[in-house]
Amino acid sequence: MIMEMSVTAGSAGGFPLVPFLAGAGVLIGIVLLLLIVLLVKISQLKKRLDSFTVGNDGKSLEEDIIGIIEDNKFLKLNAESNQKEIRALTKNQESAFQKMGLVKYDAFQQMGGQLSFCLCLLDENNNGFLLNSVHSTEGCYSYTKEIKAGESSIDLGNEEAEALDIAMQSRIR
Repeated sequence: MIMEMSVTAGSAGGFPLVPFLAGAGVLIGIVLLLLIVLLVKISQLKKRLDSFTVGNDGKSLEEDIIGIIEDNKFLKLNAESNQKEIRALTKNQESAFQKMGLVKYDAFQQMGGQLSFCLCLLDENNNGFLLNSVHSTEGCYSYTKEIKAGESSIDLGNEEAEALDIAMQSRIR
């Protein structure tokens, strides 16, 4: 007694072979597609790694990275030091003369050539001095007046007031 068994596609009593093979084919197609995508990505990463390590082996590349880190630390320390120095220079500059006013004039009618002058030098806060040099036939006389916050405790002459105004509106460059 030999029994015949037949497997027919889609038969109710048998194993559904066609849907199984179709599903397996789709799954294999998806796996192949993913494999191709991964191979392309790996190839791109290898090219990037090769361009990054051209002429270097792993050891020398590590040394290069350590050198860059050390350089970065050195630059940070220098930047902090430079900032401190810049702050000190800025503070010192506040008291340096930054503004100037100069007025030349004839102190006496008989003298010509405007040999007399008023020179005003001020710092950032309008503190400084005013120098008045009066030239006459008998000699040259110089007077100074202290300026604090743009004002003098002693009355100013016309030329002195003009030199002070010029200085307060200007900056030495």
